[in-house]
Amino acid sequence: MYSQGLLRHLVFSLLCIGLVACEPGDGRSVWRRLSSLNPLNETQLFLYDTFPQDFLWGAGTAAFQTEGAWDQDGKGPSIWDHFTHSQYIRFGNATADSSSDSYRLWHKDLAALQHLGVQTYGFSISWPRLFPNGTLGVANKKGLEFYNQLIDSLKKVNIEPIVTLYHWDLPLALQLKYGGWKSESLVEIFNDYAVFCFETFGDRVKYWVTIHNPYLVAWYGYGTGMHAPGEAGNSAAVFAVVHNLIKAHANVWHTYDKNFRKLQGGFVSIALGSHWIVPGKGDMNPVNVERCQQSMEVVLGWFAAPIYGNGDYPAVLKNKSQGLIPSFTEDEKEYISGTADFFAFSFGPNNFRSALAKSGQQVSLSMRQALNWIKLEYNNPRILIVESGWFTDHKVTTEDTTAIYLMKKFLNEVLQAITYDGVDVFGYTAWSLVDGFEWQYAYNSRRGLFYVDINSKEKTRIPKTSALFYKQIIKQHGFPGTEINQPIQGQFPCDFQWGVSDSTLQVHLTPSSPQFTDPNLYLWNITGDGGLHKISGVKLKTRSAQCTAFSAIRNHLRLVRKLKVDHYRFALNWSLILPNGGLSTINSEALRYYRCVITELLKHNIKSMVTLYHPTHHQHLGLPLSLHSSGGWLNRSTSHAFRDYADLCFKELGEWVGLWITVNEPNRLSHAYNVSSSDTYTAAHNLIIAHAMAWQLYDKHYRVQQHGMVSLSLHADWAEPANPYLPSHAAAVQRFLQFELAWFMEPIFRTGDYPTTMRHYLQEKNIERMSRSTLPYFTEKEKKTVRGAADFVALNHFTTRLVIHQRQNGSRYEQDRDCNLMSDITWPSSPLGLSVVPWGIRRVLNWVKNSYGNIGLYITANGVDDRSYTDELRKFYIRHYIEEVLKAHQQDNVNIKGYYSWKLQDKHVPQFGLFNSHYYKSSSKASVHFYSQVVTNNGFLSEKQVQSCEEKDTQKKCLLCALILERKPLFFFGVCLLITVALCISVLLIYKRKQKKPY
Repeated sequence: MYSQGLLRHLVFSLLCIGLVACEPGDGRSVWRRLSSLNPLNETQLFLYDTFPQDFLWGAGTAAFQTEGAWDQDGKGPSIWDHFTHSQYIRFGNATADSSSDSYRLWHKDLAALQHLGVQTYGFSISWPRLFPNGTLGVANKKGLEFYNQLIDSLKKVNIEPIVTLYHWDLPLALQLKYGGWKSESLVEIFNDYAVFCFETFGDRVKYWVTIHNPYLVAWYGYGTGMHAPGEAGNSAAVFAVVHNLIKAHANVWHTYDKNFRKLQGGFVSIALGSHWIVPGKGDMNPVNVERCQQSMEVVLGWFAAPIYGNGDYPAVLKNKSQGLIPSFTEDEKEYISGTADFFAFSFGPNNFRSALAKSGQQVSLSMRQALNWIKLEYNNPRILIVESGWFTDHKVTTEDTTAIYLMKKFLNEVLQAITYDGVDVFGYTAWSLVDGFEWQYAYNSRRGLFYVDINSKEKTRIPKTSALFYKQIIKQHGFPGTEINQPIQGQFPCDFQWGVSDSTLQVHLTPSSPQFTDPNLYLWNITGDGGLHKISGVKLKTRSAQCTAFSAIRNHLRLVRKLKVDHYRFALNWSLILPNGGLSTINSEALRYYRCVITELLKHNIKSMVTLYHPTHHQHLGLPLSLHSSGGWLNRSTSHAFRDYADLCFKELGEWVGLWITVNEPNRLSHAYNVSSSDTYTAAHNLIIAHAMAWQLYDKHYRVQQHGMVSLSLHADWAEPANPYLPSHAAAVQRFLQFELAWFMEPIFRTGDYPTTMRHYLQEKNIERMSRSTLPYFTEKEKKTVRGAADFVALNHFTTRLVIHQRQNGSRYEQDRDCNLMSDITWPSSPLGLSVVPWGIRRVLNWVKNSYGNIGLYITANGVDDRSYTDELRKFYIRHYIEEVLKAHQQDNVNIKGYYSWKLQDKHVPQFGLFNSHYYKSSSKASVHFYSQVVTNNGFLSEKQVQSCEEKDTQKKCLLCALILERKPLFFFGVCLLITVALCISVLLIYKRKQKKPY
């Protein structure tokens, strides 16, 4: 086995040799590679692995944002103090005067760091707190004591300080005297300040950052005026500021390198921030790639190209800014190039808010690609992520659920970049440690891992759920693998049903050939035109149309057979069979057509699972018009009409059907009646009654003769707490399952009545006047009818959702649940937005088993939309979802009886179908062969291990033969004895009969 470090080295070497070029300046290849990557490739999926052993976990803050004490203990004003005070209204009457008061409460920050378990703490020194006027003199004693105390305390608990010299809070005196960073005078002044810090703190500080995100200093401070000092409209000033910032950084680096490195052994860098950008609609043509490259060069490359490259600005920037952008002399280029010991990278919301996406481009949150771009563009530097995180609204206190998933995404992409791409990232800094003043957004946004009530005196640091998540990641050192992502091998039982599902089967009553149904006689080519000519007055004897005459049935059969399945699930068209809704008018031709479908399937050993009613969102919800017009499922008479319809179908088709589904997804159909919750619950009530009456009818009149089974099929997506650290979210999941599944399953599979928890929850909301919703009541007779009215559980499962508890006021079904739904952005998703979460199907199967016993269970629909003809997503989906079903069978002992893939074919645009039908021609997708192989193998085994059910039967017979041969004498004696006894008994019986006859 290779060590983890050696394995990463090998991966990186292979990347350099084959997949991507590793030459400096090759950032464009990131987009070129993206165009050929399969998002379902193992290297693109969520990575369950751990970070390198020496990886540094940290958190960070900025002095102005968190320290407060703006004018205490000798601190001088900064440009941000002046900016917020002079533009009070702009910031909503908010300042950072006290903020989270880290100057006074630094020990609370230290406790928060220890709570997380980090190894580093990134913070900035307030320049005006040390030197109120900005220039060297006698340092402010109190400020000096504060930073010495903080650094010493960090070192005592083994937390490495990462110190930033300048995080935007320039002493106001320097702005007033020199014009701030527009003046080259600040280059030397900044160097003097840095020298003092190196001399004072350098014996305990290993990592230094000169300037944090200088792009925003220049662009926001002197270009847009959004940041201090608030100057705007002077492009020349922006370029001058950038020029001076770069020279100031380079000067400080050389000073440290010459005078301090040998003694202190530290590292110096500059924190550069960036977004990531991709072509709109994913069009990776060379023109779009070049535009994206330029977008990165004029933001990140503006500073990175001189420092990590050749000492000069990117060519694209110089070409577009002639006359504005200053020039470096050759000596300056040489002096600037290479002035960073590592790449300090900032990937936060401020970079995206400032992104200048050109036409046809869009920003992306892909940190992995940004890291790859840095690696390829700047010769694979060591990278320390000094800022990463996202913001939440100021109303969010500790329940920052969205922040968890963004952190999860960022961290896993860092892990992917390290493991798969060979990017040399050695640390991660979550931003920020505590809530503070968020620059132009003041306190309207929060970014802290710890919540701070800015208006309180105590300013207690309360860990948010994102802090709990980050703590867990640090403890686990990443994302260690679990059984969730482990493949499985094995086979299902030999009686396991493999099927494919379809919606309502369209009836094509026109036979493909009139050969046996046309009574006319024809002569061919009598006029030489090659046509048929009818002979008048002659009528032939005909026969009724045969099932084989329907080409639509033959084509359908061909598709189903190609999948190698043994079951086909389809739905009848209620409104076609009974156009008037009742038995007064019966479409016997439609019934004959369906009978033909079923019997033709049986000739090829394919059995049918027939759905009586498959609601649609058009054509009156699939109901006969008269029933829909009279209220549909809001009218109890529709339930009785359904019973009569079911009776007709059982009578006409039941001889050939072993499995019946009364209603497909009634728990979703009821949502169509959504004017109020009263309508929703009434429709559901009548659907349950309709199903139960149909089941009772079959059980009483048809089961003995037909030996079939009847159930209803429920939509059964799984749910997980969006925030695993909140009991309210866990409770919301259970409530979601009660309102989605138990709503129908509890009456039918357990009590004959609705779930008690569901009824009580609605009653509580009634009392609180948050809802007027109530559930209907079953009569005692109805309870007896409903309870137990199903022979198996049938579930349609497609995806997994994350559930948030959100109290809602209103009287609609969606509001009654108090649930909001979201998705994990690290999950793969389909074009329609369905999250691909294979383990969800296993969990819903176990939930049903634990809630209602180990009754026989069928997955009656499971599939995903995939608009590509390569079908990669669908193949991935089929494989991994069936693997989870197999785990449920083998490891959890779930009584799973069958799996039906959804669905047979699409009509136009490729989406859920295994086949695509266009202009009456059906073509197989790539998933057809894959699914048929799974069906043939009855699961997942290597070719050498595969054993068919026929082989198993033969093996059993052979074992019996071997047993007989082994004990042949004993079997022969037993047979002879049996024959002798039978003969003796026969003789005695004959003799007794003769004795009874009269003489």
